[in-house]
Amino acid sequence: MSNAISISGSTYTISGTVKKDNQGVLDLHVEVYDEDPIKDDFLGIGVTDSSGAFSVSFDSSKFANFLDRKPDLYFVVIDYGLEILTTKEQVINDASESTPPINLVVDKLNEKTRHLINETPIEGWLGGFGTPDPSTLPMLENMDNINLLERQQKVVWPEFSWDSEPGTAEPKKCFQMFAPDISRLGYTNEGRVYSVICPQQGYATEHLGSLNVEVTVTGNRGWADESNKTIGAEMKVTGKIWFAPSSYDRKLVKLIKAYFTLRGLPFPGDKAHAIEVQTFKPGFPDEEAFPLVSGPSPEFPIPEFAQHKEISWSMGSLGVQIGKIKPTGVEKVDRFNQLVLDVFNTAGGNMLKEGNILYWNVWFTAPEKVNQDEWQKHADFWRDSIQADHGAPDGQGTKARYFDGTPFKPLRNLALQELPKILAFIKDNIDNDHET
Repeated sequence: MSNAISISGSTYTISGTVKKDNQGVLDLHVEVYDEDPIKDDFLGIGVTDSSGAFSVSFDSSKFANFLDRKPDLYFVVIDYGLEILTTKEQVINDASESTPPINLVVDKLNEKTRHLINETPIEGWLGGFGTPDPSTLPMLENMDNINLLERQQKVVWPEFSWDSEPGTAEPKKCFQMFAPDISRLGYTNEGRVYSVICPQQGYATEHLGSLNVEVTVTGNRGWADESNKTIGAEMKVTGKIWFAPSSYDRKLVKLIKAYFTLRGLPFPGDKAHAIEVQTFKPGFPDEEAFPLVSGPSPEFPIPEFAQHKEISWSMGSLGVQIGKIKPTGVEKVDRFNQLVLDVFNTAGGNMLKEGNILYWNVWFTAPEKVNQDEWQKHADFWRDSIQADHGAPDGQGTKARYFDGTPFKPLRNLALQELPKILAFIKDNIDNDHET
């Protein structure tokens, strides 16, 4: 049996397995850390294959210093956002090439997500709609034809990516899987697409509390072909941001909401009154529709932790460029909405920053039949709200990470930047209004 660590120059490679009930578990994330007295070092992230095997490589510069010549390793195993194992209490001190095999054992999985996975397409596929150019089809309102849906593919793995520092010479792309059990592609037995449900995610800030974000589909047209696992569609979307219910416990939010309510001004306290961010086809600001196509986004490489090749049935990709906030016609409301968007972008890595391109690779589970009543209820449920702060009840999604797996963290001084902006808005709009 081979040892767990190999060293080539300054590169360490750690290999191991993760099993449950003596069976390997596919598509788990394994984070590797070096324990330090002050702050533990994140070394890398691996993904298990069907046998439960994983491998993580990193340079010794990630942990080595004049006091720390060898890493003191521990592991964190994550199943679609849910931590299911940590070995922090069983650190491997001074890990080296003589370290014995690493065999991790878990006693639970993220069943809320894994129960969604359908491995075999349900019977009933007819085909025959063909693969026309989607632009030749009429653009349909996304929720007007639920009664025509017969089949669906669930997007169990909605992987998003975006440049966290747009405009810089060296792009710093973030990757994050949004909460599962939200997104779906709905179509007929012949393959005509009639509805698409898109994902949501939550972000928290110190003074505004939890904010929900969704890429909301407003129109669609296209087709799906199960015989060769392909899709061709066009969509219109708008980005939406609104406050989660717990945000009202924040004093500043409570004050601003009360002021808006008293004066009959729209406050983004639910999805129906959300801040809307306009979008368009990348590079074409006059084209609102953009394509959903088969295969991965070709514009950039996709890290291993954002892929689901072995466990998914098929995949598609799309990209949308972020435009300006949709104006409400009330200056102080528009100023507040821009403030919220600016704070959100600082906390969320500029996901919805004007000019940025938001990509997502959607990994589908195998086709299922549609229960039209259930589809409508599912869409209504997520259309109203994410119903949970900073996450979703049926799956957490994952952390935002850079390409090498390092977790994205908002600026350390986010709270210091956030508070003056909010206080300035209150002074300029609320306090001055009271004085007059």
